[in-house]
Amino acid sequence: MATINGIADRIPDVFGWLGAHGIAPAGPPFLRYNIIDMERQLEIEAGVPVASAVEGDGEVKAGTLPAGRFAVAIHISAPQTLQEATAALLAWAAARDLTWDVSETEAGQKWGCRLEVLLTDPSQQPDVSKWETQLAFRLAD
Repeated sequence: MATINGIADRIPDVFGWLGAHGIAPAGPPFLRYNIIDMERQLEIEAGVPVASAVEGDGEVKAGTLPAGRFAVAIHISAPQTLQEATAALLAWAAARDLTWDVSETEAGQKWGCRLEVLLTDPSQQPDVSKWETQLAFRLAD
C-alpha cells in the first residue's frame, strides 16, 4: 500500500502511450488487486481499458471482468485509506452473511475479483483526498 501513489502517478504515462499509438481509452483508469495479503504481499495491475488488444506490440491487452454478483462501494479519499474502506465493506458483508469468491494461496488470499476502478483522473484532481474509487468484490455463487 505504501507504493500505491507511485502506481497511480504513472497513469498519465499510460494515457500518453495510448495516445501516441492512436488508441482511445474505453473507460477510466483502473487498479486491479489480484492477490491480497495486506501485511505481506499485494499484487497490483494498473491500466486503462481499451476496446481490443493491440497486435504486434504486446504492451496492450484486452480483458473482461468476471460475471457474477458483486458488492460495490464508492470510496472518496486518498488511496492509502483503502484498507480502512475495505475493512468496513468486509464487516458490512459479514453482518449480512455474504461470502466472497476467494481462495487461499501460498501468497495469501486470491480473490475472484477485487477491482478498484479509479473514477477520478489524477491529472485533473491533484488532491488525492478527493479521489473517488469504486471497490467491487465478487461474491461467492
